[in-house]
Parts: sequence; C-alpha cells; structure tokens
Amino acid sequence: MRDFAYARAADADAAVTLLADRPDARLIAGGTDLLGLLKEDIEHPGLLVDISRTALTGVSAGPDGLVLGALTRLSDAAAHPLVRAAFPALATALEKSASPQLRNLATLGGNVLQRTRCPYFRAETDLPCNKRTPGSGCAALTGHQRAAGLFGTSDACVATHPSDLAVALAALDATVLVRGARGERALGIEALYAPADSPPHVEHRLEHAEMITGIRVPATPLAALSRYLKVRERASYEFALVSAAVAVTVDRGTVSDVRIALGGVAPRPWRLRGAEQALRGGPLTPESVADALATELDGARTLPGNAFKVPLVRRTVVRALTGESP
Repeated sequence: MRDFAYARAADADAAVTLLADRPDARLIAGGTDLLGLLKEDIEHPGLLVDISRTALTGVSAGPDGLVLGALTRLSDAAAHPLVRAAFPALATALEKSASPQLRNLATLGGNVLQRTRCPYFRAETDLPCNKRTPGSGCAALTGHQRAAGLFGTSDACVATHPSDLAVALAALDATVLVRGARGERALGIEALYAPADSPPHVEHRLEHAEMITGIRVPATPLAALSRYLKVRERASYEFALVSAAVAVTVDRGTVSDVRIALGGVAPRPWRLRGAEQALRGGPLTPESVADALATELDGARTLPGNAFKVPLVRRTVVRALTGESP
C-alpha cells in the first residue's frame, strides 16, 4: 500500500471542497471496497477524504417516496420497517449483499459505486485488464469467463457490476442525489453509470468533486409488490451469477405494469424494457414471460464460459415474476 494523506470532512460541503482542491483525492466512508483496492494497488489516491461522520444517514418518507441517506449502512436500510413494507425488493437485495459484518459497515452510496469483481481486475499479479490499465487488453476474453457479462460488453471488457442494491433501484426507477462544486443535481440510477460505448475504466458519470448524498425511490403500488431473486454459487457472501429485480401488477388476468432489471450480466444494472413492453396487456405465465424474454436474450453476447447464463436469466426472471419454474 502506498502512502496517502488523510482529511476528515465535517459535512458534504467540506468534502466537496477537499475533493475540488485535489484531483487525486478519493472519498472513503465504510471503506469495504476501497481498502481492498488500496491493498491491491488498484487505487492509489494522494488524499482520502473521510465522510463517515457527516450527517448523510437515515431512512425517511418524503413527498416523492423513500429517501435514503448515502451513508446509511446496508443493514440499517434492510431492517427499516418502511423499506421492508413498501420496497421489499430493496430489503431483499440488501440482505443478499456481502456478509452481515460487511453490511454493518458498508454504505448505500459506496455500494452502488463499488467496482467489478472480475478476477483479472482484482488479480494480485499484473494481467491484461482495460478497466485497471487502459490499453492493456482483456484477459477474460480467452480466460475465466464464468462471471462475464452478456449485455453492454465489448472486445475491450466483459466485466459486470456487482451491486445487488443497484439492480433493485433500477427496477424501481430510483434517482441518485448528487452534490458537487457546481451545486446539486439528480441522476436516474441507470444514468449514474457510464454509457455502453465508454472506455472500460470510465464507470460512472460523476464528475470529480461530486459525491452521492442520497437516493430517492418513488413510492408506488408496483414498488410494494417488488421482488429480488439472486442466483449464486453459494448461499451467502457471494456475488450474483444472475439476479433479477421485478415488480408486476395484474388486473383481471392481464399484466397492467411490470419492471424487470438484471444483475450479474452487464457493467451496470440492466433493464429489460423490451420484455416489459411485450408483457403488458397479456397474461402472466411462465410461457408468456419466456416469450417476452426471447428477443432480449437473442441480443446476448456470449462467450464459451458464460453461455450458461442465457437460460439461467430466463429461469430466474420467470421464477421471480411467476413463482414457477419454466
């Protein structure tokens, strides 16, 4: 680990000022991802700005729905009665994240910005990885591909985003609240992440000296019916091979509204808007869901080691929406 300076910010404005003065500064709160990246020499900031004691915590009901402070711990948000009653997909996604110890320390803002778990990005030795060392290549294209993505990938990078929370937020049309040197702004959770044609090392749209201060989730009847299903190789402390956050309302046998977002298959949470549109106005059955997914899955970019994810996505979404196996 390299040497770095340290400063503690009293509030968000002080943090933004510290960031603006140092292009090599990084924020730290829970530190559950960043400390590992420092030890692995993936991140090497000149200054760490500690925001762990700022007042960006708490869960509340606002006029536009649920408001989550960026520094709220994952465990606190998952246990909050309002989250559990009106946003069950959020509660489940949070409970399926990491381990109890990590959930007691990790923050919501840090979780949605955590970096990929691709083994080549996290490797202890220097391996080709365009996300870690731009221009070096992508070792996963000819190597270990089990965790590789199906959507939004390229010959430059096939890494996936690891956050469970971000998938549930995408299905619920959440908004990220941002503060920076030029004031405040709000981004849709999907717009927080870099577009598909961005270089692999560019992962989000936050500017330097901007920080997430909160997350807003619309309170809707659909949100209260939401679910999150995570498929992984062991029962706990494991990232998703495939996950699905869904919500659906059915009126007299016909789907009136539906949301589907996937995790573990793309460099960001991946909404299946084509499948959502195909399902509206029709019945909700395992067969109709599978049919709605067909066109989306035809667009998957598979590799020899991750092609199994295509049928896994189909089974996961069908089960999440209907409770039945296809």
